[in-house]
Amino acid sequence: MRAKVGDVLVVRGAHAGDPDRTGRITEVRSADGGPPYTVCWDDDGHVGLVFPGADALVRAAPPAASAGRRR
Repeated sequence: MRAKVGDVLVVRGAHAGDPDRTGRITEVRSADGGPPYTVCWDDDGHVGLVFPGADALVRAAPPAASAGRRR
């Protein structure tokens, strides 16, 4: 698993019917983009250090809203 700041960490629900948990990666502690990550969780705003397991995946950060704009 590799990530960069701004990517989204998705942790799958543990049981059938449990929602996925998502959060924005705010810090990557290893030089190669591997875990652990500091994550700000979308559901409650809690910030914590995460060592993602097999139930997690990283989604690339969406392109910046200003990408491609020129002034």
